Amino acid sequence: MGHSSFFHRRHWTSTPFHRTMLAMPRIPTIAPENADPVAQQIFDHYKKERGNVPNMFRTVAYRPEILRTMIAHFRAIIETGTAGAKLKQLVIVRTSQINQCEYCLNSHTQLAHKYGWSEEQIADLANFRTRTDFTEREKAALELAERETLDSNGIDDEFWARLRQHFDEGEIIELAAAIGLFNYFNRFNNSLKMEPTR
Repeated sequence: MGHSSFFHRRHWTSTPFHRTMLAMPRIPTIAPENADPVAQQIFDHYKKERGNVPNMFRTVAYRPEILRTMIAHFRAIIETGTAGAKLKQLVIVRTSQINQCEYCLNSHTQLAHKYGWSEEQIADLANFRTRTDFTEREKAALELAERETLDSNGIDDEFWARLRQHFDEGEIIELAAAIGLFNYFNRFNNSLKMEPTR
């Protein structure tokens, strides 16, 4: 795929996806009182930390070991390193926009706003290349999100060199992991018609 055709794919310039989810979730969530002890412990933590338990975690709780390791992996990616949680939330939102995941956008758009990204920036994120309110570092991270999500084999040497101008090896691992994780989460939640957590 040539460089010019790569940048003119429809997905790259489409506006963020919005719809009202009408379908019932394919798998009902597990009530805290019916959860496995491992899952109950995780539920209690999230209830104290954020006031609710994400529906995704209440669904994955059918397999507590998957839930436990999912949470550990999620926290390691989001909460450690030097790339910064603010930038990670930005690439998570862009990834979720491309994958049209209402569930992830519902929570992570709110988190992005809390970290300081404006409503206009988030709504117009597909046009980040022409905006003046993103730094070159932020634009490189957003481009990584798009390339990794749409065509990971399209991460060519030219782009890699530009990425390395802004991030060290460890920071690229953090960003690539966050993008990869949310490609997984997006597809998981879309497939199960996960309802946004209220």
